[in-house]
Amino acid sequence: MLSEEVASALRTRIMSGDLRPGARIRLEEVAAGLGVSITPVREALLTLRGEDMVILEPRKGYVVAPLSRQDILDVFQLQGDIAGELAARVAVAIGEAQLAELRVAHAKVARARRAADVETLEYEFHRAVNRMAHSRKLSWFLRTATRYTPARVYSADPGWRDGMRTDHEALLTAFAQADADGARTAMTRHFTDGAERLVKHLDGLGIWDS
Repeated sequence: MLSEEVASALRTRIMSGDLRPGARIRLEEVAAGLGVSITPVREALLTLRGEDMVILEPRKGYVVAPLSRQDILDVFQLQGDIAGELAARVAVAIGEAQLAELRVAHAKVARARRAADVETLEYEFHRAVNRMAHSRKLSWFLRTATRYTPARVYSADPGWRDGMRTDHEALLTAFAQADADGARTAMTRHFTDGAERLVKHLDGLGIWDS
């Protein structure tokens, strides 16, 4: 579990631009920064190498793998496609009690002010939606794909928060009307908006500047 937590921390740093493509990852520095031993860091890097997030170079060690704008768009398109399908399935099967549960979950995240609270409550809202789809394998694929989302980049962004609230409201309206196409569109837009914001964030950091 510890190595998974290290891998998650490194994914976030890579996807948020804190660790740029080509940057060398020093095991000792990562271990010291996270307060762990070298072993889970080494195990985490093996995991990330399997995900093409890092590359092992001779005489240099681990470096961050290339990451393009298209990579970002592809990852979020995949997330949006899966999440949209799950939302469409919920729309045609949701009951009044489930809809009420989601409305409460949305109200909580809409009222949240601290970035950490927004991040947690947004996750809970989407987890509830995915659970209602009763599609375990598809939900698993979505969880796997969303590992590459640097949530803190969004939760601290007022513009994203406004868009999140609008998307949630559109999704809840579609659920109330049993509108599968509307639910799919609202959920997919939620992820494509995330892609555009992340690309803009990384552009601002100049990670693709030569």
